[in-house]
Amino acid sequence: MNISLISQNAIPGLTIFRKDLISYLVKKGHKVFAFAIDYNAESREIVSELGAIPVDYSLNKSGINIFKDLKDTWLLSKKLRKIQLDIALSFFVKPSIYGTLAAKIAKVPRRIAMLEGLGYIYTPSKNNFTLKKNILKYAHGLLVSVSYAFANKVLFLNHDDPVDLAKNSFINSKKFNVIGPIGLKLSSYPYTEVVVTKPVRFIFIGRMLAEKGIFEYLAAARIVKLKYPNTEFVILGDLDNDNPSALSKDQLAHLISEGLVNYVGNVSNVAEWLAKSHVFVLPSYREGFPRSTQEAMAIGRAVITTNVPGCRETVHDGKNGFITPLFDEEIMAEKMIYFIENPEQIVSMGNESYSNAQKNFDVNKINPIIERLIVGGL
Repeated sequence: MNISLISQNAIPGLTIFRKDLISYLVKKGHKVFAFAIDYNAESREIVSELGAIPVDYSLNKSGINIFKDLKDTWLLSKKLRKIQLDIALSFFVKPSIYGTLAAKIAKVPRRIAMLEGLGYIYTPSKNNFTLKKNILKYAHGLLVSVSYAFANKVLFLNHDDPVDLAKNSFINSKKFNVIGPIGLKLSSYPYTEVVVTKPVRFIFIGRMLAEKGIFEYLAAARIVKLKYPNTEFVILGDLDNDNPSALSKDQLAHLISEGLVNYVGNVSNVAEWLAKSHVFVLPSYREGFPRSTQEAMAIGRAVITTNVPGCRETVHDGKNGFITPLFDEEIMAEKMIYFIENPEQIVSMGNESYSNAQKNFDVNKINPIIERLIVGGL
């Protein structure tokens, strides 16, 4: 079958998040067309080596310009029609809307929308939801009500997202399927026995945005260092200078100079850094089903995360880590100190994480389920 995967970005959308699914579909004999708006020579080569055919298309990733969006949808439909697809799988917030509409216009027989999280407008801030976000929720609800009317299935990664989306839209809930984690190639994140030495090392992985909880992580680190000054706090990830909610370059430089954090930046050897750390921390405000937490658990690390959609699905509180209230750096710091003072729990909870990952995150078990959902009766 001819299957299109319509992403908004090649990296990480296709080359990291969908890499294993592309390989699996190709091995199963499907012809895969991988759509992205930002291909470069490197990402195009990676996708080609996976056995898929890279295809460029246009989509305004952020902002609302209905006329440009409709034009892009029409142009995308022409490309889909030319390929003569059997199935269109569109994922991320905007591609799932306009990719599904384009597939309908192109008369693609089967159309699947996948939401790996509800995105910015459903993510709270410390002032709860702004008027702007509430207006955007209704606008988004109208768009998905129209678009997903033409979807055969709408896939989610957690149980909160379909409930929250339904509050602002009119979609047939019989189309909803919660698939849970997309999964990992576990051999790429091998279990590494945690060696509890002093100082204890905590690690944060992600873009340094308020919504990812970077400021709570830093505030908790400051509290912990008052009592245990040698504790190490590692950050892996990029600055996002164009995002107003991001940690600034000057702020980061100050944090490094005072010795609060060890900033590593964006790296290709994430597994090695996780293996060198003791506890993984993700204080995010909302997720689909966070890949970084899955990676940490696969390697065998205890987790501290927040009681929000996507994050709370990864931790059994007190078993493989702790779930803390959103925006509460003091309780987060308490949990960090608990691990410092009870290092045996780093080992036992890390082993529980590993056990959970083996049962629930194996991409070799998950990909056949996704294939059955997207192929359906075709």
